[in-house]
Amino acid sequence: MSEVVTDAWRRYLLQLQLHPLRTKAITSGVLAGCSDAIAQKISGVKRLQLRRLLLIMLYGFAYAGPFGHFLHKIMDRIFKGKKGNNTVAQKVLLEQLTTSPWNNMFFMMYYGLVIEGRSFDLVKTKLRNDYLSIQKTAWKFWPIVGWVNYQYMPLQFRVLFHSFVASCWAIFLNLKARSSAVKKD
Repeated sequence: MSEVVTDAWRRYLLQLQLHPLRTKAITSGVLAGCSDAIAQKISGVKRLQLRRLLLIMLYGFAYAGPFGHFLHKIMDRIFKGKKGNNTVAQKVLLEQLTTSPWNNMFFMMYYGLVIEGRSFDLVKTKLRNDYLSIQKTAWKFWPIVGWVNYQYMPLQFRVLFHSFVASCWAIFLNLKARSSAVKKD
């Protein structure tokens, strides 16, 4: 069994080296799909909603993976050659003040408009009601993840690490979105 895992990891690393953007996009899509399947099961769905699962995977594949890929490349350029705790803190702060608010808003809009098929007015109301509390929660959670990511992860693994943790965060967002939708229905 360990040979199979070792071989799969070796192949993954090769793909990450040869096709980094594609590999990160696929990884993010698969992890997003896994998180949605888990969120659906936790919320009591007896049969997985495949359309929803595929749309969440599309979000990971088309947006989250590529966004993370380019974000970390840009951060590496901005802070080129700089190391140490002060630099890590600056990266985390920059990420939390820029991409964190954007990513949470974008996910909430995508979830409401595309996955739930709600009107823009309903999504706008949901953003007005829930966005601030979700963002405040994100600011309690993601800076720690960002610190670990920038301090300990090599550049090529940052999107993988972030996507793995994001799959847990997405379970929270999915359940939050679902609980609000159930209350309003």
